[in-house]
Amino acid sequence: METGQKIIQTNNKIDQNKCFILSIQVSLSGLSFCVLNTDSNRILFFKQLKFDKKLTPQDTLDKLINCFNTEEKLQQDFKSVKIIHENELSSLVPKAIFDKDCIADYLKFNTKILRTDYITYDAVLANDSINVYVPYVNINNYLYDRFGEFEFKHFSTILIETILALEKHSSSTKMYVNVCESHFEIIIVENNKLKLYNTFEYNTKEDFIYYILFTAEQLQLNPEEFQLILIGHINTEDDLYKIAYNYVRHVEIHVPKHEYNFSTENKSQLLNEFILLNSF
Repeated sequence: METGQKIIQTNNKIDQNKCFILSIQVSLSGLSFCVLNTDSNRILFFKQLKFDKKLTPQDTLDKLINCFNTEEKLQQDFKSVKIIHENELSSLVPKAIFDKDCIADYLKFNTKILRTDYITYDAVLANDSINVYVPYVNINNYLYDRFGEFEFKHFSTILIETILALEKHSSSTKMYVNVCESHFEIIIVENNKLKLYNTFEYNTKEDFIYYILFTAEQLQLNPEEFQLILIGHINTEDDLYKIAYNYVRHVEIHVPKHEYNFSTENKSQLLNEFILLNSF
């Protein structure tokens, strides 16, 4: 775990004999929780908490602790726990040139990091690269105290690996856009190879389409030809979809295909959780 990590476990809620997996997606804008029963392959629980404004890491931790203290479904034992860190503080590095001793250098030129930030990385096996990022270390420390060992990744690691798996046998050029409330990610895949990954903040639908068209222009992609696939929190009634449809000829919303059985009341909302569902 991280430097400065507490070693003593005050409360271990991981039980290898259980069949429940807990996955938590953490951002400064909200929290999402999902529990999977691996024996029945059934989603037993889903909860999403959206914040009114972007919080500090400490305030986000307070919200997380409150969820654990008030939600009965989060107080049971789990087979394993997975944490997904969602933020813009990441950078992809080809594995061939990655040097662990220079890990901060990969972030400091394109993200705002502090000297005290803890930096770690995921191996992105699908394209032989390393994803360097800053996790929410206070969240990790709390969860380690509560559960003991757990797995954590940056959300873009799951996003990239899942899309490359979807495109494994494709030879065409596609632009995937992962839509979130205040940011979105563009992933461009060509011949099953990752050509570009970037994240953008937006406030309006005009911001949204500007970054899509600008990215296409930089890579010399013709809006009349490439395929634009929208994933995440979007549907055909959204203004973001409508403006994309006006400027790009081939637009579709990705329909997730999962083998999970759903017993939650908010199944339709959960199906928009592209990264959370693909974290198991």
